[in-house]
Amino acid sequence: MTSLTRRTLALALAAAPASALAQGAGGLSAADQALVNRAVAYLENLDEAKGRFVQTDARGAVTEGDVYIKRPGKARFAYDPPVGLLVVSDGGRVSIANSRLKTFDSYPLMATPLSLFLARQIRLDRGVVISRVTRLSDGFSITARDGKKQAEGQITLSFTDSPLRLAGWTVTDAQGQSTRIRLTRLERTSGLASSLFVLEDPRPKSPGRARM
Repeated sequence: MTSLTRRTLALALAAAPASALAQGAGGLSAADQALVNRAVAYLENLDEAKGRFVQTDARGAVTEGDVYIKRPGKARFAYDPPVGLLVVSDGGRVSIANSRLKTFDSYPLMATPLSLFLARQIRLDRGVVISRVTRLSDGFSITARDGKKQAEGQITLSFTDSPLRLAGWTVTDAQGQSTRIRLTRLERTSGLASSLFVLEDPRPKSPGRARM
């Protein structure tokens, strides 16, 4: 797995919740805006949660794992064996470790849309435009893109309606390739251990290897 692929993986996990909450000026009906407001209120009250996720990539490969969220700042996506991937936000950085390939990559949390989703207060003025709000048979979805066009592609965030729950998200890149994350059994919780959100580089330190 290349560094670019690993970074794409981190953004696929993190991007949709963040982007779908930040609305550019205008373009939404009152009814659509009401759904966006419901989504924001729900996510702001989701302080701690745990569940399962199912990821389907552009080639149709399916992987699963456990997800933990602790706002502000922290999230953990632990893939089931034999994948060997672990993605962790510790409040400052998003790190990706692959135990099979013995690789480790780290990116500033603020450089990923995950920073908005995990923020103490979810804001609506981050320069991302909501291009579509779609009613579904059991809920609704919100599609967003970067209003400044610094990042190509789009993101669709899905919610169930009764009860209101984050169901997952789909990230589509500039080439039209999509990665879907479906959340299952996501439930509110409390008392998640701080150790869940710590991920150190497991590789031996060497003088010539600088931190990414």
